[in-house]
Amino acid sequence: MKRTIWTTVAILALFLAWYIAADRMTPITGNARVKAVATSIVPEVTGTVVEVLVENGQVVEAGDVLLRIDPRPYQIDRDKAEADLASATQDVGASSAEVSGAQAKLARAQSDLDTQRLQSERIFALEKKGLVTVAKADEARGKLTEAEAALENAQADLERAKQRLGKEGAENAKIQRALAALAEADLNLERTELKAPARGLVSNLLIAPGTYARAGSDLVTLLDATDIWIEAYLTENNIGLAQVGSPAEVVLNMHPGRVLTGQVESFSAAVSVTGSDAPGALASAPSTTGFLREPERFPVRIVLPGYEAGSLEDDLRFQLNGQADVILYPTDSGFMNFIGRMYIRAAAFLSYAY
Repeated sequence: MKRTIWTTVAILALFLAWYIAADRMTPITGNARVKAVATSIVPEVTGTVVEVLVENGQVVEAGDVLLRIDPRPYQIDRDKAEADLASATQDVGASSAEVSGAQAKLARAQSDLDTQRLQSERIFALEKKGLVTVAKADEARGKLTEAEAALENAQADLERAKQRLGKEGAENAKIQRALAALAEADLNLERTELKAPARGLVSNLLIAPGTYARAGSDLVTLLDATDIWIEAYLTENNIGLAQVGSPAEVVLNMHPGRVLTGQVESFSAAVSVTGSDAPGALASAPSTTGFLREPERFPVRIVLPGYEAGSLEDDLRFQLNGQADVILYPTDSGFMNFIGRMYIRAAAFLSYAY
């Protein structure tokens, strides 16, 4: 009986020693979730939705048209603006057809540049995290340069058209006003098509043709398939030794038995204690019970650079807020890291059961 008691005490002592050491050297948490950039697609013009070109759960590419708002009122506005320009130019004895065409090309070039700039900024952000290749980033830079050049050419064509219109005509107040109205009409007509800002997944689609879209109101949610991370909520004691770049391993509930390798990308320097979690506010971590008192938890962002961003074969990319288990390896301790790897693999195996 004494031998059994002392053996049990020794095992408990070893477990306690490991637990205390692991809390700092190989912190583990089951309080982690898959996160992604959720973009609300908001129309900038008002009207009736006439076409919904996507389905719920569909993967779309950057620039794909998601839906169309009835363009007829805006086409009529453009026709009116074009007629006003023609009338204004007739008053000064000049031709407006070339100026009108150049103005339309400029509006399209500006729209294409805005879309390409948005897509490129996302790719550049992923390049810094090591989630896309340098070749893909260089390709984005090339496309952005081409779009900028196209805009400059369109601006030059408009200026040449204005010059051919004549100095007196181009500087006429009526013509300037007509040109501004035409540019606005072109822009609004372009905005009747809502496009995907990046490759992603359409989520929670609740609209159909006939829906009345109001400018500034959310219509569609798009989950960015190229910017996925794991947000692990760790206690202050856990992150004492962790650094940006510290290796990590992740087990997702949707992939039982599979261990993903990642690394720490960033730490949140503050959390809210009020429970609010909104853009511009401090991060708010879910509360959990602890020993003696509830520990404060801070979000640690973990990226998975070893996996292709936006891979259609990997459904973890599209499970926003899916649960995960995470372990960090902030030190070079071979023994503690070995125990930690065995622990997370056991957790991966046990995740088949829940």
